[in-house]
Formats: sequence, C-alpha cells, structure tokens
Amino acid sequence: MRILHTSDWHLGRSLEGRDRIEEQEEFIAEMCEIADQEKVDLVLIAGDVFDTPNPSARAEQLFYQGLYDLAAGGRRGVIAIAGNHDNPDRIKASDPLAEQLGITLLGLPKDQALVSRTREDRVQRLAAGPGWLEVKVPGCDHSAVVIALPYPSEQRLREILVEKLSEEDMQSSYSERVGAIFQSLSSNFRSDTVNLCMSHLFVRGGKESESERPIQLGGSPTVDVEMLPWQKAQYIALGHLHRPQRVGGMEYARYSGSPLSYSFSEAGQAKAVYLVDCLPSQEARVQEIPLTKGNPLVRWEAHNGFSEVLKWCEESRDTKAWIDLTLYVDVPLSISQIKELKDIRPNIINIRPVLKNGVELNYNPVNRINLPVEELFRDFYRKGYQTEPGSELTRLFLELLDEDKEGEAI
Repeated sequence: MRILHTSDWHLGRSLEGRDRIEEQEEFIAEMCEIADQEKVDLVLIAGDVFDTPNPSARAEQLFYQGLYDLAAGGRRGVIAIAGNHDNPDRIKASDPLAEQLGITLLGLPKDQALVSRTREDRVQRLAAGPGWLEVKVPGCDHSAVVIALPYPSEQRLREILVEKLSEEDMQSSYSERVGAIFQSLSSNFRSDTVNLCMSHLFVRGGKESESERPIQLGGSPTVDVEMLPWQKAQYIALGHLHRPQRVGGMEYARYSGSPLSYSFSEAGQAKAVYLVDCLPSQEARVQEIPLTKGNPLVRWEAHNGFSEVLKWCEESRDTKAWIDLTLYVDVPLSISQIKELKDIRPNIINIRPVLKNGVELNYNPVNRINLPVEELFRDFYRKGYQTEPGSELTRLFLELLDEDKEGEAI
C-alpha cells in the first residue's frame, strides 16, 4: 500500500493581509498530480486544514474540491482529521457525504467512522470504532488499520478517558494520558494489515516555526516521543509543526509540515510531502517529495540604503517571492520613498528601516491614532478571520464598549 502524508494546509490564511488562496489552489493541484503519478492508495491529512474555526466560503470550497480530486472518484482513500485551528464539528459534518467517495473526516478524538462496504472497485471501511478504522483500497491485497487522534485538547481527553481510566490515571500528565489512548487504540493493529497512526499534536523536541501560532493560552501541551505507538505502528503521520521533520530521530514518525511557508521564520525552508510504502509486518519505506508551488518567502537586507533596493528591483530580483525588507539608512525614509517601493514591488510585505547607528524605526504608513474605534475593530476582525465583520457584530461590539465606558465613569 502506498500512502501520501500531508498536513497543515491552513486554507484561508493570508500573509500580512495578502490573500494566498491562489497559492493554496496550486499546492493542492500539485498534491493531486503527485497522488496520480505515484499511484497513491491512501492520503492522510493530519489536521489544520483551515486556518480558523470559521473559514471563508472560498476556503471551504477549496478543501472540498481538494478532497474530491484526491479521492479519484472513490478509488483512493482519504482520511482527514481536525487540528487545533479547525472546528471539529465543521470537519466532521460532511462525513456522511464524503463517505460515498471513500473519504473519512474525523473532528474529535471520540469520533467513529461508519462501516461501509461499497462496490469492490471503491474504497471500503471494513470496520471502525472510536478513533480507528480499517480501510480496504481497490487494487491492494491487504487493508490498512488506521488509528486517528484529532487534536486532543485537555477537555477532549477528559471526555474520552473518563470511562476508561481510574481517578488515579486521570491525574497523570497530559503526555501519559495521550500515551494511554495510543496504547488502547493500537490493540486494533493486526499482523495481516498495514498499521498506521495519525494525529495532530506537539511532540517534545520538535522544531517549531513562528507560523504555528498556538490558539490557546500557554501554547500547545506537549507529548513525549516515547508515548507514540512507535513499536506497533509502521508509520506515524503527524501534523501541527510546519517544518518537515522526523520525530525523535525515528525514520517512521514524521511531521509533513505545511505546504506553504506561512511566516518569514520559514524563509528559505523547503516544503514537502511524504510518500510511504507499506506491506503488512514489514518496515515502511519513506520518501520525501519536494513541493514546488507557492511563492517563496525571502528576506532582503539592504546595507547600502534605498538605492540598493531600487537596483534589486530593476534587476527583477525575487519577482515571485514575498519579501521582508530590512533597509539600513542614514536618515528616516520619507513616505514618498515608501510609496515608491510599494508601487514598484507590491510583493514587498514588510519594510523595516534601521538607522545605521542600529536604531530600528517603527515605520507604519497608516496613522492609526486618529482612526475611529469602529474602523480599528473592523481591521482587527479582518486580520483575524479574513472576512468583514457583520453589521450586527460591529454594533454589538460598540454597545459593549459603551457599557464598559459607563461602568468606568460610575
């Protein structure tokens, strides 16, 4: 059986207000090409398919179209789980329809797929329980047992463990509780099946990027590498960290990383998916396949001032990249100079002038001090959710603000 491992699509995410949906369309199309060319049997999408719990309609459409294309009319299996940025109920909601094409969508750790024995030329779910399923793909002599743990927040862990563990066990660490789940689920593995594990979590020691952006206070809880079912699973497909990497030096436990670079901390970082070949009771073979779509993120440092940047622009340097510019100057830049750079190269995202004495200038072309509070709220909402706040939500915010001011006056 041949498996394709990907994760962290973050559909709908922008870069400093720049829409990247077209780049996201490109990388999904590239994955579909890879799946076809490499004759992939099963695709594992290990969480964070969206960037927010309430994605735009266009982001949702792109996700469902991507699933449809990857499924190849029901001849290729696809399993997608929710990450910490996803709304688990939204991910799971369309599973009854997706099931007809051999697609499995799991939102919560306790979710259970439906058993579905369709035509033999289509993907079949031979068996299933909370957090696991057995999948048969046409053309394979063997099936795959997949244990799937969508993002396990503390609350979700309590919900699935309260009936299984003693009070003493419930007081154990987060890492130990996750390990207990993997131990329980891996009892479904068999010697005559390909045995796979997928999850969305942070394994201690993994290399982070700034673009992960944990959405809960205190960051993401961590799991010790020894808690993974590495002795029983032939391959462990993980999501959450955006840099492709092995986990704890293990060949068969990996983060596939995000298909696009989502912050300048990932400038120059190669993106990839993993192609995994598995037979029952044999070691997996893992191949990294580079991704080529999407605009690269590049950092420019112009030590010779404004004229040096103009020269680079005239030379058409990095025309297809998003650029973070640090510009060393003798005197602060004028607004007209900033405007000239933006007009010449709209793909320059950040301009950070630094005086040659080492003082960084906090340049911001928009004076926000005099903006009305309603516009500040709209700007904040647009950056967070990539959509305009509704008039009712804006009105409610202003009413709450007025009540707060009245309280302070009292």
